[in-house]
Amino acid sequence: MMVVVKVVAAAILVVVVILALAITIVPRFLDRIYYRGPASDHFDGQRFFNPDGDAETFAPPTGNSRAGFLWRYLTKRDGRPPWPDHVAIAPIAPPPRVEGDRMVVTWVGHATVLIQTQGLNILTDPLWSDRAGPFGLLGPTRTTEPGIAFDALPRIDIVLVSHNHYDHLDLATLKRLWTRDRPRIVTSLGNDSIVAQTGATATAIDWGGSVVVKPGVTIIATRAHHWTSRWFTDRNRALWSGFVVQFPSGGNLYFAGDTGFGDGRWAREAAAHGPIRLALLPIGAFRFTPGQMAIAAHMGPIDAVDAYRLTGAARAIPVHWGTFRLSYEAYDTPPKLLAAAMTCTGQRGFDPVAIGWPVDIAPYAPPAPVAAMSRARLLACLDTPAVRALE
Repeated sequence: MMVVVKVVAAAILVVVVILALAITIVPRFLDRIYYRGPASDHFDGQRFFNPDGDAETFAPPTGNSRAGFLWRYLTKRDGRPPWPDHVAIAPIAPPPRVEGDRMVVTWVGHATVLIQTQGLNILTDPLWSDRAGPFGLLGPTRTTEPGIAFDALPRIDIVLVSHNHYDHLDLATLKRLWTRDRPRIVTSLGNDSIVAQTGATATAIDWGGSVVVKPGVTIIATRAHHWTSRWFTDRNRALWSGFVVQFPSGGNLYFAGDTGFGDGRWAREAAAHGPIRLALLPIGAFRFTPGQMAIAAHMGPIDAVDAYRLTGAARAIPVHWGTFRLSYEAYDTPPKLLAAAMTCTGQRGFDPVAIGWPVDIAPYAPPAPVAAMSRARLLACLDTPAVRALE
Protein backbone atom coordinates (compact mmCIF):
# COMPACT_ATOMS: atom_id res chain seq x y z
CA MET A 1 0.00 0.00 0.00
CA MET A 2 2.83 2.37 0.92
CA VAL A 3 4.45 1.65 -2.44
CA VAL A 4 1.26 2.66 -4.27
CA VAL A 5 1.01 5.85 -2.23
CA LYS A 6 4.63 6.73 -3.02
CA VAL A 7 4.11 6.06 -6.73
CA VAL A 8 0.98 8.21 -6.79
CA ALA A 9 2.74 10.98 -4.85
CA ALA A 10 5.69 10.86 -7.22
CA ALA A 11 3.36 10.99 -10.21
CA ILE A 12 1.55 13.99 -8.75
CA LEU A 13 4.88 15.70 -8.11
CA VAL A 14 5.95 15.10 -11.73
CA VAL A 15 2.65 16.50 -13.01
CA VAL A 16 3.02 19.59 -10.79
CA VAL A 17 6.58 20.16 -12.01
CA ILE A 18 5.52 19.75 -15.64
CA LEU A 19 2.62 22.17 -15.17
CA ALA A 20 4.90 24.68 -13.45
CA LEU A 21 7.39 24.46 -16.29
CA ALA A 22 4.60 24.72 -18.84
CA ILE A 23 3.22 27.85 -17.20
CA THR A 24 6.71 29.38 -17.33
CA ILE A 25 7.95 28.14 -20.68
CA VAL A 26 4.95 27.60 -22.95
CA PRO A 27 3.66 31.20 -23.06
CA ARG A 28 7.13 32.40 -24.05
CA PHE A 29 7.43 29.62 -26.61
CA LEU A 30 4.07 30.49 -28.14
CA ASP A 31 4.86 34.20 -28.23
CA ARG A 32 6.28 35.49 -31.49
CA ILE A 33 7.98 38.68 -32.62
CA TYR A 34 6.40 39.26 -36.01
CA TYR A 35 7.50 42.87 -36.47
CA ARG A 36 10.24 45.21 -35.30
CA GLY A 37 10.07 48.94 -35.95
CA PRO A 38 9.76 52.39 -34.44
CA ALA A 39 6.94 53.28 -32.05
CA SER A 40 3.94 55.12 -33.48
CA ASP A 41 0.45 56.21 -32.50
CA HIS A 42 -0.63 52.54 -32.74
CA PHE A 43 2.60 50.64 -31.93
CA ASP A 44 4.43 50.88 -28.58
CA GLY A 45 7.62 49.25 -29.84
CA GLN A 46 6.44 45.77 -28.84
CA ARG A 47 2.74 45.45 -29.60
CA PHE A 48 0.14 47.22 -31.71
CA PHE A 49 -2.94 48.86 -30.20
CA ASN A 50 -6.10 50.69 -31.21
CA PRO A 51 -5.56 54.45 -30.89
CA ASP A 52 -9.29 54.90 -30.21
CA GLY A 53 -9.07 52.70 -27.10
CA ASP A 54 -8.37 49.07 -26.26
CA ALA A 55 -10.06 48.51 -22.90
CA GLU A 56 -13.14 46.93 -24.46
CA THR A 57 -11.16 44.56 -26.68
CA PHE A 58 -9.50 43.05 -23.60
CA ALA A 59 -12.76 42.57 -21.66
CA PRO A 60 -14.23 39.05 -21.68
CA PRO A 61 -17.19 38.89 -24.07
CA THR A 62 -19.68 37.81 -21.40
CA GLY A 63 -18.34 39.73 -18.43
CA ASN A 64 -16.92 36.46 -17.02
CA SER A 65 -13.55 34.84 -17.58
CA ARG A 66 -12.39 34.16 -21.13
CA ALA A 67 -11.59 30.59 -20.13
CA GLY A 68 -15.15 30.10 -18.88
CA PHE A 69 -16.59 31.57 -22.05
CA LEU A 70 -14.35 29.39 -24.23
CA TRP A 71 -15.29 26.25 -22.29
CA ARG A 72 -19.02 26.96 -22.62
CA TYR A 73 -18.54 27.72 -26.30
CA LEU A 74 -16.59 24.54 -27.04
CA THR A 75 -18.96 22.33 -25.06
CA LYS A 76 -22.01 24.04 -26.56
CA ARG A 77 -23.38 24.85 -23.11
CA ASP A 78 -23.94 28.55 -23.72
CA GLY A 79 -27.50 28.21 -25.05
CA ARG A 80 -26.62 29.19 -28.59
CA PRO A 81 -29.38 29.03 -31.22
CA PRO A 82 -28.95 26.03 -33.54
CA TRP A 83 -27.16 26.30 -36.86
CA PRO A 84 -27.55 24.03 -39.86
CA ASP A 85 -24.95 21.27 -40.00
CA HIS A 86 -24.24 21.88 -43.67
CA VAL A 87 -25.32 24.44 -46.27
CA ALA A 88 -24.91 23.35 -49.88
CA ILE A 89 -24.65 25.92 -52.65
CA ALA A 90 -25.06 26.06 -56.41
CA PRO A 91 -22.12 28.15 -57.57
CA ILE A 92 -21.75 29.79 -60.97
CA ALA A 93 -18.23 29.77 -62.39
CA PRO A 94 -16.74 33.28 -62.49
CA PRO A 95 -15.27 34.60 -65.75
CA PRO A 96 -11.50 34.21 -66.28
CA ARG A 97 -11.00 38.01 -66.45
CA VAL A 98 -13.07 41.19 -66.39
CA GLU A 99 -11.59 44.09 -68.31
CA GLY A 100 -12.03 47.85 -68.03
CA ASP A 101 -14.42 49.51 -65.59
CA ARG A 102 -16.76 46.55 -65.32
CA MET A 103 -16.62 44.97 -61.84
CA VAL A 104 -17.82 41.44 -61.07
CA VAL A 105 -17.82 40.27 -57.45
CA THR A 106 -18.34 36.77 -56.06
CA TRP A 107 -18.71 36.10 -52.34
CA VAL A 108 -16.87 32.87 -51.62
CA GLY A 109 -17.87 32.84 -47.95
CA HIS A 110 -16.92 34.48 -44.64
CA ALA A 111 -14.47 37.29 -45.50
CA THR A 112 -13.32 35.72 -48.78
CA VAL A 113 -14.46 37.66 -51.84
CA LEU A 114 -13.29 37.52 -55.46
CA ILE A 115 -13.25 40.95 -57.12
CA GLN A 116 -12.68 41.09 -60.88
CA THR A 117 -12.07 44.42 -62.63
CA GLN A 118 -9.43 46.22 -64.68
CA GLY A 119 -8.11 42.86 -65.85
CA LEU A 120 -7.22 41.91 -62.26
CA ASN A 121 -8.45 39.05 -60.08
CA ILE A 122 -8.34 40.07 -56.41
CA LEU A 123 -9.04 37.85 -53.38
CA THR A 124 -9.70 39.07 -49.85
CA ASP A 125 -8.73 36.92 -46.82
CA PRO A 126 -8.76 33.65 -48.81
CA LEU A 127 -9.96 30.62 -46.87
CA TRP A 128 -10.81 27.28 -48.49
CA SER A 129 -10.02 25.04 -45.52
CA ASP A 130 -12.78 23.11 -43.75
CA ARG A 131 -11.66 24.34 -40.34
CA ALA A 132 -10.50 27.77 -39.16
CA GLY A 133 -7.90 27.00 -36.53
CA PRO A 134 -4.37 25.79 -35.80
CA PHE A 135 -3.08 22.62 -37.48
CA GLY A 136 -6.43 22.17 -39.22
CA LEU A 137 -7.58 20.30 -36.12
CA LEU A 138 -8.95 22.98 -33.81
CA GLY A 139 -11.42 25.81 -34.32
CA PRO A 140 -14.84 26.07 -35.94
CA THR A 141 -15.71 23.98 -38.97
CA ARG A 142 -17.15 25.34 -42.18
CA THR A 143 -20.93 25.25 -42.37
CA THR A 144 -21.30 26.60 -45.90
CA GLU A 145 -19.31 25.27 -48.82
CA PRO A 146 -16.94 27.69 -50.60
CA GLY A 147 -18.74 29.68 -53.27
CA ILE A 148 -16.08 28.76 -55.82
CA ALA A 149 -14.29 25.42 -55.90
CA PHE A 150 -10.58 26.09 -55.56
CA ASP A 151 -9.81 24.43 -58.88
CA ALA A 152 -12.43 26.65 -60.55
CA LEU A 153 -10.74 29.84 -59.37
CA PRO A 154 -9.36 32.00 -62.16
CA ARG A 155 -5.69 32.92 -61.91
CA ILE A 156 -5.34 35.23 -58.89
CA ASP A 157 -3.22 38.36 -59.23
CA ILE A 158 -3.65 40.06 -55.85
CA VAL A 159 -4.40 38.73 -52.37
CA LEU A 160 -5.34 41.03 -49.49
CA VAL A 161 -4.82 39.63 -45.97
CA SER A 162 -6.33 41.84 -43.28
CA HIS A 163 -4.84 40.21 -40.15
CA ASN A 164 -3.63 36.94 -38.68
CA HIS A 165 -6.69 35.31 -37.09
CA TYR A 166 -7.20 31.81 -38.44
CA ASP A 167 -10.49 32.64 -40.13
CA HIS A 168 -8.69 35.32 -42.18
CA LEU A 169 -5.09 34.15 -42.61
CA ASP A 170 -5.24 30.51 -43.69
CA LEU A 171 -1.78 29.17 -44.40
CA ALA A 172 -3.01 26.11 -46.28
CA THR A 173 -4.98 28.22 -48.75
CA LEU A 174 -2.19 30.77 -49.17
CA LYS A 175 0.26 27.99 -49.93
CA ARG A 176 -2.04 26.57 -52.62
CA LEU A 177 -2.49 30.01 -54.17
CA TRP A 178 1.22 30.76 -54.09
CA THR A 179 2.15 27.42 -55.62
CA ARG A 180 -0.38 27.81 -58.40
CA ASP A 181 -0.44 31.53 -59.21
CA ARG A 182 2.35 33.45 -57.40
CA PRO A 183 -0.06 36.33 -56.59
CA ARG A 184 0.99 39.68 -55.11
CA ILE A 185 0.10 39.26 -51.42
CA VAL A 186 -0.45 42.50 -49.51
CA THR A 187 -0.99 42.54 -45.76
CA SER A 188 -0.40 44.71 -42.69
CA LEU A 189 2.77 44.91 -40.61
CA GLY A 190 4.07 41.65 -39.16
CA ASN A 191 1.76 39.29 -41.00
CA ASP A 192 4.29 38.86 -43.80
CA SER A 193 6.43 36.77 -41.44
CA ILE A 194 3.49 34.41 -40.88
CA VAL A 195 2.71 34.18 -44.60
CA ALA A 196 6.38 33.35 -45.17
CA GLN A 197 5.83 30.02 -43.36
CA THR A 198 4.18 28.82 -46.58
CA GLY A 199 7.17 29.77 -48.71
CA ALA A 200 5.22 32.73 -50.10
CA THR A 201 6.35 36.34 -50.13
CA ALA A 202 4.06 39.11 -48.89
CA THR A 203 4.35 42.89 -48.86
CA ALA A 204 3.50 44.30 -45.41
CA ILE A 205 2.44 47.93 -45.00
CA ASP A 206 1.36 50.18 -42.16
CA TRP A 207 -1.91 52.10 -41.97
CA GLY A 208 -1.69 54.76 -44.65
CA GLY A 209 1.00 52.85 -46.52
CA SER A 210 0.44 51.98 -50.15
CA VAL A 211 1.53 49.62 -52.91
CA VAL A 212 1.19 50.33 -56.63
CA VAL A 213 0.32 47.08 -58.35
CA LYS A 214 0.05 48.51 -61.85
CA PRO A 215 -0.45 51.97 -63.36
CA GLY A 216 -3.66 53.43 -61.95
CA VAL A 217 -4.18 50.68 -59.35
CA THR A 218 -2.94 51.33 -55.80
CA ILE A 219 -3.59 49.41 -52.57
CA ILE A 220 -3.74 51.45 -49.35
CA ALA A 221 -3.87 49.94 -45.84
CA THR A 222 -6.50 51.61 -43.66
CA ARG A 223 -7.22 51.65 -39.96
CA ALA A 224 -9.55 49.08 -38.38
CA HIS A 225 -10.59 48.47 -34.76
CA HIS A 226 -9.50 44.94 -33.94
CA TRP A 227 -6.66 42.80 -32.52
CA THR A 228 -4.45 39.91 -33.58
CA SER A 229 -3.15 36.60 -32.26
CA ARG A 230 -2.30 33.11 -33.41
CA TRP A 231 -1.32 31.66 -30.00
CA PHE A 232 -2.95 33.92 -27.36
CA THR A 233 0.40 35.04 -25.92
CA ASP A 234 1.41 36.69 -29.22
CA ARG A 235 -1.50 39.11 -28.95
CA ASN A 236 -1.12 42.25 -31.08
CA ARG A 237 2.39 41.40 -32.24
CA ALA A 238 1.11 41.97 -35.80
CA LEU A 239 -1.15 44.70 -37.16
CA TRP A 240 -4.74 44.50 -38.43
CA SER A 241 -6.17 46.64 -41.21
CA GLY A 242 -8.66 47.22 -43.97
CA PHE A 243 -7.72 48.08 -47.55
CA VAL A 244 -8.75 50.60 -50.16
CA VAL A 245 -7.97 49.62 -53.74
CA GLN A 246 -7.88 52.69 -55.96
CA PHE A 247 -8.78 52.14 -59.61
CA PRO A 248 -8.25 54.58 -62.49
CA SER A 249 -12.00 55.01 -62.99
CA GLY A 250 -15.33 53.66 -61.81
CA GLY A 251 -14.67 54.15 -58.09
CA ASN A 252 -12.66 52.36 -55.43
CA LEU A 253 -12.99 49.06 -53.61
CA TYR A 254 -12.99 49.13 -49.79
CA PHE A 255 -12.47 45.94 -47.80
CA ALA A 256 -12.93 46.77 -44.12
CA GLY A 257 -11.28 43.56 -42.92
CA ASP A 258 -12.34 42.46 -39.45
CA THR A 259 -13.38 45.42 -37.33
CA GLY A 260 -15.46 46.66 -34.48
CA PHE A 261 -17.01 50.09 -34.74
CA GLY A 262 -14.65 51.80 -32.27
CA ASP A 263 -14.75 55.54 -32.91
CA GLY A 264 -16.16 54.91 -36.41
CA ARG A 265 -13.77 57.41 -37.97
CA TRP A 266 -12.01 54.66 -39.90
CA ALA A 267 -14.97 54.64 -42.30
CA ARG A 268 -14.46 58.29 -43.23
CA GLU A 269 -10.70 57.73 -43.41
CA ALA A 270 -11.29 55.06 -46.07
CA ALA A 271 -13.59 57.41 -47.98
CA ALA A 272 -10.90 60.11 -47.97
CA HIS A 273 -8.95 58.06 -50.52
CA GLY A 274 -11.65 58.59 -53.13
CA PRO A 275 -15.24 57.61 -53.86
CA ILE A 276 -16.05 54.03 -52.87
CA ARG A 277 -17.81 52.01 -55.51
CA LEU A 278 -18.09 48.90 -53.32
CA ALA A 279 -17.55 48.39 -49.60
CA LEU A 280 -17.16 44.92 -48.09
CA LEU A 281 -18.35 45.31 -44.50
CA PRO A 282 -18.51 42.63 -41.76
CA ILE A 283 -21.85 42.06 -40.00
CA GLY A 284 -21.39 38.73 -38.19
CA ALA A 285 -19.94 37.25 -34.99
CA PHE A 286 -21.33 40.18 -33.03
CA ARG A 287 -23.38 38.44 -30.34
CA PHE A 288 -22.00 36.53 -27.35
CA THR A 289 -25.06 36.97 -25.15
CA PRO A 290 -28.74 37.07 -26.12
CA GLY A 291 -29.78 40.40 -27.62
CA GLN A 292 -26.24 41.77 -27.85
CA MET A 293 -25.83 44.17 -30.78
CA ALA A 294 -22.01 44.38 -31.06
CA ILE A 295 -18.79 43.29 -29.40
CA ALA A 296 -15.54 45.18 -29.12
CA ALA A 297 -13.82 43.76 -32.19
CA HIS A 298 -16.82 42.94 -34.42
CA MET A 299 -19.60 45.12 -35.77
CA GLY A 300 -23.18 44.03 -35.70
CA PRO A 301 -25.59 45.13 -38.43
CA ILE A 302 -26.71 48.26 -36.57
CA ASP A 303 -23.14 49.58 -36.50
CA ALA A 304 -22.49 48.37 -40.03
CA VAL A 305 -25.31 50.49 -41.46
CA ASP A 306 -23.75 53.55 -39.83
CA ALA A 307 -20.33 52.60 -41.20
CA TYR A 308 -21.91 52.24 -44.64
CA ARG A 309 -23.30 55.77 -44.39
CA LEU A 310 -19.95 57.14 -43.23
CA THR A 311 -18.05 55.54 -46.13
CA GLY A 312 -20.36 57.19 -48.66
CA ALA A 313 -20.15 53.95 -50.64
CA ALA A 314 -22.48 53.50 -53.57
CA ARG A 315 -22.90 49.80 -52.77
CA ALA A 316 -21.95 47.46 -49.93
CA ILE A 317 -21.94 43.70 -49.50
CA PRO A 318 -22.15 42.20 -45.98
CA VAL A 319 -19.49 39.58 -45.19
CA HIS A 320 -18.20 37.66 -42.15
CA TRP A 321 -21.44 35.76 -41.50
CA GLY A 322 -23.09 32.44 -42.36
CA THR A 323 -19.93 30.40 -42.98
CA PHE A 324 -18.27 29.63 -39.64
CA ARG A 325 -20.19 29.61 -36.38
CA LEU A 326 -18.13 32.02 -34.28
CA SER A 327 -20.59 33.47 -31.80
CA TYR A 328 -24.09 33.36 -30.33
CA GLU A 329 -26.40 34.60 -33.08
CA ALA A 330 -28.42 32.27 -35.29
CA TYR A 331 -27.28 31.47 -38.82
CA ASP A 332 -29.49 34.06 -40.52
CA THR A 333 -29.71 36.71 -37.80
CA PRO A 334 -27.09 39.04 -39.35
CA PRO A 335 -28.83 39.56 -42.73
CA LYS A 336 -32.29 39.77 -41.14
CA LEU A 337 -31.13 42.38 -38.64
CA LEU A 338 -29.29 44.23 -41.42
CA ALA A 339 -32.49 44.43 -43.48
CA ALA A 340 -34.40 45.79 -40.49
CA ALA A 341 -31.70 48.38 -39.75
CA MET A 342 -31.57 49.50 -43.38
CA THR A 343 -35.34 49.98 -43.34
CA CYS A 344 -35.09 52.07 -40.18
CA THR A 345 -32.35 54.31 -41.56
CA GLY A 346 -33.87 54.64 -45.03
CA GLN A 347 -30.64 53.62 -46.75
CA ARG A 348 -30.30 51.53 -49.89
CA GLY A 349 -27.61 49.45 -51.53
CA PHE A 350 -26.31 47.39 -48.58
CA ASP A 351 -27.77 43.94 -49.16
CA PRO A 352 -26.63 40.30 -48.94
CA VAL A 353 -25.59 38.41 -52.05
CA ALA A 354 -25.74 34.67 -52.55
CA ILE A 355 -22.53 32.75 -51.98
CA GLY A 356 -21.07 31.63 -55.29
CA TRP A 357 -23.10 33.93 -57.53
CA PRO A 358 -21.11 36.56 -59.50
CA VAL A 359 -22.67 40.02 -59.15
CA ASP A 360 -22.08 43.03 -61.40
CA ILE A 361 -21.32 46.22 -59.47
CA ALA A 362 -22.25 49.45 -61.23
CA PRO A 363 -19.65 52.23 -61.44
CA TYR A 364 -19.70 54.71 -58.59
CA ALA A 365 -22.59 57.16 -58.45
CA PRO A 366 -23.15 59.35 -55.38
CA PRO A 367 -25.71 57.71 -53.05
CA ALA A 368 -28.80 59.62 -51.99
CA PRO A 369 -28.00 61.63 -48.85
CA VAL A 370 -29.30 60.12 -45.62
CA ALA A 371 -29.45 61.88 -42.28
CA ALA A 372 -27.49 60.32 -39.43
CA MET A 373 -29.60 58.35 -36.97
CA SER A 374 -28.52 58.10 -33.35
CA ARG A 375 -27.94 54.65 -31.94
CA ALA A 376 -30.69 55.19 -29.37
CA ARG A 377 -33.18 56.11 -32.07
CA LEU A 378 -32.15 53.16 -34.24
CA LEU A 379 -32.50 50.75 -31.33
CA ALA A 380 -35.94 52.17 -30.61
CA CYS A 381 -36.92 51.61 -34.24
CA LEU A 382 -35.68 48.03 -34.01
CA ASP A 383 -37.56 47.34 -30.79
CA THR A 384 -40.24 45.16 -32.39
CA PRO A 385 -41.35 41.59 -31.68
CA ALA A 386 -39.86 40.42 -34.99
CA VAL A 387 -36.42 41.86 -34.25
CA ARG A 388 -36.48 40.80 -30.60
CA ALA A 389 -37.08 37.24 -31.79
CA LEU A 390 -33.86 37.24 -33.80
CA GLU A 391 -31.17 35.12 -32.18
